[in-house]
Amino acid sequence: MTDFLASTYPWIKSMHVMSILAWMAGLFYLPRLYVYHVEGLKKQGVVRGSDMDLLFQHQERLLLKAIMNPAMISSWLFGLALVLTPGIVDWTSAWPWAKGAGVIGMTWFHMWCAARRKDLASGANQLTGRQYRMMNEVPTLFMIVIVLAVIVKF
Repeated sequence: MTDFLASTYPWIKSMHVMSILAWMAGLFYLPRLYVYHVEGLKKQGVVRGSDMDLLFQHQERLLLKAIMNPAMISSWLFGLALVLTPGIVDWTSAWPWAKGAGVIGMTWFHMWCAARRKDLASGANQLTGRQYRMMNEVPTLFMIVIVLAVIVKF
């Protein structure tokens, strides 16, 4: 198994990077959709269940289920394959632990976004557009930690 991982390392790493790019795109865009959803309904005085509301719900569900979930799963799978590749990770350094913490944080944010989608769909949303804008910055913070950990290897 380790021979296979070592011989396919460039392919696994490439797939990991592509998965991360797709996942991050969704993590950046979904909270922005929530801003438009909340503020659009409020601005138009539109009620839940209207065409506009249903369109936002459809876009949010599709982004989460068709892009973000598969991208998160493949990011994890390819990332774990990289971790298991001999000679790639020095567990005595701080960087793999910092990256791991960042990945767990991004996964938490993904789940938070999924829960907010359910709130919006059921009419139980309690957050404002401003609060969603603020939360939209969270994946950037995790990205900074992860990129610095992997590239600088502190």
